[in-house]
Amino acid sequence: MNLVEEFTLLAYDDDGTPLTDGTHLDHGLGGGLLLELALAGRVDVVGKTVVALDISPTGDPLVDAALMQIVADDKPRKPGHWVSKFAKTTRPQVLDKLVADGILTVEKDKVLWVFPRTKYPAAHGVEPPQETAARDRMRRAVLGTGAVEPRTGALCALVAATGLDKSVFGDLDAKDRLREISEGAWAAAAVKKAIDEIQAAVMVAIVASTTAATAGTPS
Repeated sequence: MNLVEEFTLLAYDDDGTPLTDGTHLDHGLGGGLLLELALAGRVDVVGKTVVALDISPTGDPLVDAALMQIVADDKPRKPGHWVSKFAKTTRPQVLDKLVADGILTVEKDKVLWVFPRTKYPAAHGVEPPQETAARDRMRRAVLGTGAVEPRTGALCALVAATGLDKSVFGDLDAKDRLREISEGAWAAAAVKKAIDEIQAAVMVAIVASTTAATAGTPS
C-alpha cells in the first residue's frame, strides 16, 4: 500500500467515521502523496520549491497523477502549495480505491435523520489486515530506539503532524518518540530535506486552514 492508503486506514475508525477533522485529514493526505513521491525518488525540494527528478511512472495511478500535475506546472511551487492542492482532491480518490480493493465498504445514512452522511467501514467488520500491519510497524518503531525504516518513518511523521497519535497508539505516550523519529536520520540524505520540508508544510497548512475557519466563524 502507498502512504496515503495506510494513512487513510489509520485515520478512519472501523465503523467508517474519520478520527479527526477534515482539515487535519485532508492535509495529511496531501502531505502523504507528496511524501510518497519523495520516497519514490520522483521529486525533491530544491531552493524551497518542489522539482521533479524522475517522471517515469511508479505504477500507482494516484501517485503518478500527482507527479504529472507537478511536471505540468510551469511555475516553481513550494511544498505547501502541493500539500494544499492535493488536500482538495485526494480523499475521495483514495477512499474509492480502498472500496474497489475490497478493504472498505460504503454506507450512507443521516445524522439526526436529516443530514446525509457517507461512512467507510471496514469490509469485514474488523480492522483491515493492511491497517494492522501499518499500526504494528509504527508501534515497533515507537517502542524501539534504533533506526526506523523510511516508509514507517514517513507514516510516523504524518501521524505526528496531524495529531493522530492518540487514535493510533491509544494509551501509549508516543509524542516524544514520534518527534524523535520525525527529526531523525531515518531517510536517505538525498530525500531527508524534502521530507522535512513536506512535514513542515503539512503543519503550516493545517494551522493556516484552522485559523481561517475560526476567523470566519461568527461570534
